[in-house]
Amino acid sequence: MKILLSLVFALLLASVPGWAVLGEYANSVTTDQQHMRAQLTETVRQGYSVKELRSADGKTIREYVSPAGLVFGVSWHSPFMPDLQQLLGSYYGRLQQAAQTQRRRRGPLVIRTKDFVLFSGGHMRSFEGAAYVPNLLPANVSAEVVR
Repeated sequence: MKILLSLVFALLLASVPGWAVLGEYANSVTTDQQHMRAQLTETVRQGYSVKELRSADGKTIREYVSPAGLVFGVSWHSPFMPDLQQLLGSYYGRLQQAAQTQRRRRGPLVIRTKDFVLFSGGHMRSFEGAAYVPNLLPANVSAEVVR
């Protein structure tokens, strides 16, 4: 089990950084787009917007942004694990803590606390997940939008 966790964290740390960070302002999306060589699309929804980055190698990162410009959620679908330390920013420590204290079984990693929620799962060439900060959700926006 420890070997598996070590392998997952090594893969996470070896990934290339470059996207807006959970809980921070979304002003780096253009830089993210250039870094990933991705196509950026933005969809404005009732009470929030979604900035989606799609790269030629099959990676899709979605950043959910409040009207105040804060990233309240992120999601990913990728043939390889994205850099969660970069995506989660200061919330990455909570992922590390939970991963160490949870007794892992086969299946997705699910973390639910009052100030951080994360789901991550998948297998080779198909990783997906989502994370959000409940306190940053815009008014009248449900957590289910982060997917």
